[in-house]
Amino acid sequence: MSRPTTISEFYEMSEKYYGQLHRTLVKKQTDYGPGNIANAPGGALNGLRVRIYDKVSRINNLIDSGKEPENESLHDSFLDLANYAIIALMVLNDEWPNPRKWEHE
Repeated sequence: MSRPTTISEFYEMSEKYYGQLHRTLVKKQTDYGPGNIANAPGGALNGLRVRIYDKVSRINNLIDSGKEPENESLHDSFLDLANYAIIALMVLNDEWPNPRKWEHE
């Protein structure tokens, strides 16, 4: 699809990204579990703040240098950044899973 020219097209285009964000978040959560956020030094929000800072620094470095990434694309970096915001909202709303009660499926 090309650039959206109507709000309906914009809705459809953005919905695609929300789906990708959700799939990425769940997939990574399967690997990490909730402890990496919940048990972060200084608390969950501090841990998220550090991760967000690191991700933004990486994005800035790649954009400013004009270099191609060696590992993770800018697309993937922005997906991670958006998912950190979603995790932060879950933490703020006391919805982040408790690692002691987490069950692996």
